[in-house]
Amino acid sequence: MQSKQLIKIIRIISSIVIMLFAKSNFLFVLSYIIIGIDVLYYAIKEIIEGNGISEYFLMSIATIGAFFIGEFHEASFVMLFYQIGEFFGDFAYDKSEQNIKKLMDLRPSYANLVDGENVTKVDPGVVKIGDTILIKPYEKIPIDGYVIEGETNLDTKSLTGESIPRYVTVSDTVLSGTVNYEGTIKIKTTKNYKDSSASKIIELIENANEKKSKPENFITAFAKIYTPIVCILSFLVFVVPVCINIFLLNVNPSFSVWGYRALTLLVISCPCALVVSVPLAFFASIGNASKKRVLIKGSNYIESLSKVRCVAFDKTGTMTKGIFEVIDIHHNGVDKNKILEVAAHIEFFSNHPIANCIKKEYGKEIDKNLVSDIKEVGGYGLSGYLDGKLVLVGSNKLMKNYNIDYKDCSSIGTIVHVAYDNQYMGHIVISDVIKKDSKEAVSMLKRININNIMMLTGDLKNVAMDVASEIGIKKVFYELLPEDKLKIIEEEISKKKDREKLVFVGDGINDAPCLVRSDIGISMGSIGSDAAVEASDVVLMDESPLKIYEVICIAKRTMLVVYTNIILSILVKLIVLVLSILGISNMGLAVFADVGVLIICVINSVSLLFYNLRKE
Repeated sequence: MQSKQLIKIIRIISSIVIMLFAKSNFLFVLSYIIIGIDVLYYAIKEIIEGNGISEYFLMSIATIGAFFIGEFHEASFVMLFYQIGEFFGDFAYDKSEQNIKKLMDLRPSYANLVDGENVTKVDPGVVKIGDTILIKPYEKIPIDGYVIEGETNLDTKSLTGESIPRYVTVSDTVLSGTVNYEGTIKIKTTKNYKDSSASKIIELIENANEKKSKPENFITAFAKIYTPIVCILSFLVFVVPVCINIFLLNVNPSFSVWGYRALTLLVISCPCALVVSVPLAFFASIGNASKKRVLIKGSNYIESLSKVRCVAFDKTGTMTKGIFEVIDIHHNGVDKNKILEVAAHIEFFSNHPIANCIKKEYGKEIDKNLVSDIKEVGGYGLSGYLDGKLVLVGSNKLMKNYNIDYKDCSSIGTIVHVAYDNQYMGHIVISDVIKKDSKEAVSMLKRININNIMMLTGDLKNVAMDVASEIGIKKVFYELLPEDKLKIIEEEISKKKDREKLVFVGDGINDAPCLVRSDIGISMGSIGSDAAVEASDVVLMDESPLKIYEVICIAKRTMLVVYTNIILSILVKLIVLVLSILGISNMGLAVFADVGVLIICVINSVSLLFYNLRKE
């Protein structure tokens, strides 16, 4: 608990104790000063600074006026309940802020700069691109780069949410914000500190509350107009009846009665519930989403997400892992492991993604002395000698070039044929693997009535249709260039209704135009393209497609809470306002209309902190 909250609790308890044992008006005044001194301070401060009449001013005038008509206990109780409502609001804000700031742990405090044999601890901001830094066990990586010496396992949970450590060695890329588990490594930096992954994410978090939604802007504008009107109305409630009694009816007016009604009106009309609970609802939602590893760049995007009717997915890296894997080996009477062994030896010297995939699947040490004369053959694959025997690894065209009698494959993916000593061994099927929750994500979106779901990809038709069929998407566009994707997004936007929103989800630099053009751009993650993260409105840090469903659910719940709070606050105030003018309500009912509704609305907003996104 923060010291500010603790002090407020002590003040609230002290005030309650004094009021319980108060035998004189002096003790009620003392209780009032203890609990309300900061409200009085802010009321005067805002008037002096020209910020207009605020809820602090309304509460101060109402309670001080109560003292003047002899209602000492009511003045103290009104201020007490107001501060209790404020305490709930502050608590909720702090809780949301804590959820958001957990991601701020990404920020490294120093870097070990290597200069020859010397290692100096410096501020990360002074490290330049191309400098070498040393990362010791349990230290955070301060700046993006690649390993030039050593090997280790990295804790990447802060960036990706992945609990399994990531092994890195020489030439592997590493991102700032990740933590070194064990070995000491040296890194050559590829970015400045301010442009590194951790800094970019922290910047997104810090700016998350700058972009306000329409309800928030409405409440801000409403309070500026509403509060002065309330003050004038309250003044008239007192002055008009008094003047009528004196000048028209020629009777002595009851100053205390009309003064009490005017002060009650001020308490009723204080817009605390709206001013506190509506922004709090959005802040709580952003905090909850951050806890779920979803970064929403502003509350205006929460409002837009609640109106989504169309979702367009990129394929590679979004619905699929974007990483090639061996999914099958079809053989011609030869052991599968032998086919993999032969292919891995020939692919050993290649850095092509397919070669890396085969080597990873083989997973054993390769004797380079057995391999010789590796050549690339017309873009069709590789040829080389293993143990003095000619080996061919590549496409069917490579097999045809060497008159090898190969077998076709009906599987979807990249087919790598393998021949050894002019004899066909079999083929390896390599594919970009579908993410485990892609199918569930599509299913859950349909469950909340988002049926216009499409997939856009540059892949060939058979690959695209196979992935789409597997995850349940019927609307598929394939063999697209980036400009083709953008054209389709623009066509979809032109077809939809004004209140309906379109989401595009992507992860690559070629997705940036679509992310910007769509109503809401969602980028896949902290380890995706910088351009995609920069262009997007929402960032999914753990790169799970299911989070799209989750963030839409939290947006819908947020808007339900916001409009419930607005309607409840205004409705209760209007009812009690009429009763007050008619002389039926009292200060107690006024306190409920203000502080009671405030507490109800704040609790409603706070519930968003604990909302389980997958309950819809």
